[in-house]
Amino acid sequence: MKTVNVALVGATGLVGSVMLELLAKRKFPINQLIPVASENSVGKKITFNGKEITIVSIEDAIKMSPEIALFSAGGSISLAYAEKFAQKGTTVIDNSSAWRMDPNKKLIVPEINAWELSRENKIIANPNCSTIQMVLALSNLHKAFQINRIVISTYQSITGTGVKAVRQLENEEQGIQGEMAYPHSIYRNCIPQCDVFEANGYTKEEMKLVNETKKILSDDTIRVSATAVRVPVVGGHAESVNVSFEKSFELENVVRLLKETSGVIVLDNPRESIYPMPKNAHQKDEVFVGRIRRDESYANSLNLWIVADNLRKGAATNAIQIAEYLISKNLV
Repeated sequence: MKTVNVALVGATGLVGSVMLELLAKRKFPINQLIPVASENSVGKKITFNGKEITIVSIEDAIKMSPEIALFSAGGSISLAYAEKFAQKGTTVIDNSSAWRMDPNKKLIVPEINAWELSRENKIIANPNCSTIQMVLALSNLHKAFQINRIVISTYQSITGTGVKAVRQLENEEQGIQGEMAYPHSIYRNCIPQCDVFEANGYTKEEMKLVNETKKILSDDTIRVSATAVRVPVVGGHAESVNVSFEKSFELENVVRLLKETSGVIVLDNPRESIYPMPKNAHQKDEVFVGRIRRDESYANSLNLWIVADNLRKGAATNAIQIAEYLISKNLV
């Protein structure tokens, strides 16, 4: 692959730090890394591939016209600066929710729909972490049996909220009163609220699962109902997914299709207590699927348990895979 200049916007955040690790680990073809963070961090150093690199302002990064900009600094930053990069010819891969439902922007899980991308796509949206792991597991099943309804309950790691949430859990474990990321204690607790509530009584996180699933799978007929729960876990999101199909299926074919899905690992031997857990997925790039069983209460329906590291495949890995695809197809 040719080498490219890459701006990493949000280089000091949780996802940004994981992106740095993965860019090095995956031997991403970088000519120059341009780390970008808040004004408070400008001038400080980060280490990448054994070298110290100075953090620059986002305005200076735009002037440098990198081929690719990986954004993981929140929706407001993306809305303010992504188009400015794009106007310089930079391809932006954005990890926030800012552009996901924009009808003119592609929402990409590379294993499913990278083929939609072209050189003209200068702002590309990275889906929500919970959506990525679910649609990747369901993509081949949808092609084979035609999904008509999904009911999903998520059990989401505190790392999905960021550093502030990690500190809250650590403080509460030690009995320290500190800054709160959530409206309630998360230690020894589950909070049935991920993000803010909307007028319909669902949270933004839940509606992301509804809307992004339809866009990625290119099917507005799929009905989705979601409940998103925050749990005191570090390392991965888990999902209980009930899916109904138009067509009948055999469980052996379901398992075969899951095993054939790139990026999916089946862990399903309940008699031996083998099934996916966040501990299995932590710091791994794959999506893990288990507890595969027919829903005996409803025709053509299936229950799955899906787990992935939300900072890896749910965020950093997916974005970097998009960038790798762009380079491999000479689209940047």
